Amino acid sequence: MAAESFEDRISALEQEVARLRNKIEPDSEPWWKQWVGAFLNDPYFEEAMKLGRKWRQSDRPKPRKNRKKGNGHS
Repeated sequence: MAAESFEDRISALEQEVARLRNKIEPDSEPWWKQWVGAFLNDPYFEEAMKLGRKWRQSDRPKPRKNRKKGNGHS
């Protein structure tokens, strides 16, 4: 009896997976392509990107200065 219940559950899961796969529409265009170029020439978007870049760069470690050998410092 437990095997039958297990088989019923597997069958139900297979049907649900098939339903979800049909819903995805694999032949349709990827979602991200719908957004390509959406912010082209948008000054607010450009400013946001500029500020984000500035913030990310401010979080990077600063390069260490190379000390020349033999300058008397240890």
